[in-house]
Amino acid sequence: MAMPLHQFFTSTDYLLSLPMIMLALFGMGVLIIDLLLPPEWKRANAWTALVGLVFSAIAVYKVQIADRIAEAHGQAGSFVGFGGSLVADRFAIYFYYLFLAGAAIAILMSVKYLEIEREQHGEFYALVLFSVIGMMCMASGYDIVLLFVGLELMALSTYVLVGFLRRDQRSNEAALKYLLLGAFSSGIFAYGLSLFYGLAGSTNLGQIALTLEQHFLANPKDPVAILALLTTATGLLFKIAAVPFHQWAPDAYEGAPTSITGYMSVAVKAAGWALLLRIFLYMLYPLRPIYLPMIIFVSLATLTAGNLAALTQSNLKRLLAYSSIAHVGYMLLGLVAGNTNNASSTGIKGIMVYLLVYTFMNLGAFAVITSLRRRDIIGDEIDDIAGLMFKAPTEAILMLVFLLSLAGIPPLAGFWGKYFIFLSLIESGHYALATVAVLYAVLGLYYYMRIANAMFMRRAETAEPVSLSPGLRLALAITALGTVIIGIFPEVFLRAAAWSLSVPQASAVAGLLK
Repeated sequence: MAMPLHQFFTSTDYLLSLPMIMLALFGMGVLIIDLLLPPEWKRANAWTALVGLVFSAIAVYKVQIADRIAEAHGQAGSFVGFGGSLVADRFAIYFYYLFLAGAAIAILMSVKYLEIEREQHGEFYALVLFSVIGMMCMASGYDIVLLFVGLELMALSTYVLVGFLRRDQRSNEAALKYLLLGAFSSGIFAYGLSLFYGLAGSTNLGQIALTLEQHFLANPKDPVAILALLTTATGLLFKIAAVPFHQWAPDAYEGAPTSITGYMSVAVKAAGWALLLRIFLYMLYPLRPIYLPMIIFVSLATLTAGNLAALTQSNLKRLLAYSSIAHVGYMLLGLVAGNTNNASSTGIKGIMVYLLVYTFMNLGAFAVITSLRRRDIIGDEIDDIAGLMFKAPTEAILMLVFLLSLAGIPPLAGFWGKYFIFLSLIESGHYALATVAVLYAVLGLYYYMRIANAMFMRRAETAEPVSLSPGLRLALAITALGTVIIGIFPEVFLRAAAWSLSVPQASAVAGLLK
């Protein structure tokens, strides 16, 4: 006799999956509506996708309200669904909002850009929505099968988006390189997860962590556990573009549509970090004596390679790609400091703040680069941004704001990301790492100022004006306001980052300056 449906799919399962259901419905809706729209109405797909993101955000808020009600009744501050495979805790909810914000801004940036490239198709927006579903699974999954499925859904969608400019050889080449390297890293990652399953006999992160703790105490040099750790870490470090697994990033960033480059640099990278933190802090924490030296080495190598390579770049997208790699190095230092305490440490909170502020300032920089694209001008070289102050002073000033924030200059948002990373290193006694990080931050300021010098001190290569679509104007306004407001009034956003880790937060920002 068949079991009732409610025993397979409970009301809690429905609530936790509702944000993903909304995205799936609107993604399929975009594909269907696109078949009915004439070419001149194709931009309507973008607004349909944005409505889908809004509905998904409302569903996330419902989960957040349910969490608040559960907390008021003294229950656990997270919901578990689908037999323990999905956990909608505060950590996941925080990342949900980051993914939705990054996707919405990227869609606003894409409308006019795709028309110029003659690639205004509904599949583009549907793939963005489907990629967000994968990201949500990566942030909330508590089972290695669901985590891997989410990773592949995001990755496959992103591969297609990188190569979406079918007439552009650079886009095709970038997508092929990204696909090959991504498939290779996913295979290594899956192999590592399979080894952990073999050790624990379970796919649940909590069960694997418990088994590893007992196994590591009995056999701290077990080669199988070490091999599983190394292969799993390889796959995770590839997804966040850490050295030496960063080779795909510059080519993929340069060849992808500029709006997708910005989307990859924030939302895709945030999803990689959500997956990395979920696995390292919830599954692999018993192995921290083994992986901590590896993370220190990788963070220093990432800082060195990213900053030094960015110094010599003449392409804006490649420069920001290497800049993005360098920022990964800073966040890995937060993971180093965080592992001396627990998931609620200043280092982990610094990573959460960093990902928040990076979403606005990096997408803002790519929005300015997107505005440089005209029919006959690609607009992604430093020469293309030369003299921008004399052609489009508003965009030039906004770009300067984003660059200064990326460099960590107060009172802009980027300062708070670096501040918490540096603070966590000092609190945990890693004074040498803090010194190196500060020195590299100074080096980063140099290559950001190369772009500013071109905008304000050089003559324009062409007199053709820069025109902004309404969507791009809105994207620039959102990112600029986010960069400035978080920098000047950080308390609410710092509380949000602390809330995501269930950390009590001081009432005044001054209390942070210990």
